[in-house]
Amino acid sequence: MPISRRERPAKPALTREGIVDTALRLMDEEGLQRVTMRRLALALDTGPASLYVYVANTAELHAAILDRLLGQVDLAPADEGGWRERLHTVLVSYTRLLFAHPSLAQSALVTRPAGPHYLTLVETLLALLDEGGVPAAQAAWGVDILLQSATASAAEHSSRAEDTRSDEEWRRLSQALAEASAETYPHIHAQAADLVSGTPEERTRWAIDMLVNGIIATPRTQ
Repeated sequence: MPISRRERPAKPALTREGIVDTALRLMDEEGLQRVTMRRLALALDTGPASLYVYVANTAELHAAILDRLLGQVDLAPADEGGWRERLHTVLVSYTRLLFAHPSLAQSALVTRPAGPHYLTLVETLLALLDEGGVPAAQAAWGVDILLQSATASAAEHSSRAEDTRSDEEWRRLSQALAEASAETYPHIHAQAADLVSGTPEERTRWAIDMLVNGIIATPRTQ
């Protein structure tokens, strides 16, 4: 005989915290693409309509997942070096977090979290730029560029990691650059080796320094 409703154990009350907990578990088990309102409702033994009280839609759900994970970013305490070194630490930690969650890295290109961990990350970056003497208006726009660059790098890395052909494509590109005609492509021919040189860590550090130097040197026009 089916168990009557009165004999079933009471379901835990829905909370936004519990919804995000379950969404994180589903992402780890099935991938972010499967974390939809319908799939989440099934995991929580409720109807999708019940979730909309706490989360407006799937995009907001993914943003909440990202914000929760941002709590793991190393915010580099003040006793861990100069402001530039600490800025590197924060941005590299952010990038590695997205590397560890490939599907979330791609979603983060368009997801706009607005939770406490995201605000703490932005506050930390602004404080570090302020410590370095970066004008406030330039820092305000610069933080967005720094996070966009780190996010795009992680998303590109995740796409290559999921594509079994990426190593072969990289080999073909390296070969094409090395064999480029000196007459037709003189600059490529001269810099073929350098175009593919450097470890990911070296390129990441250079990119952060290049962006920070540009933020410092480029005043806003308004």
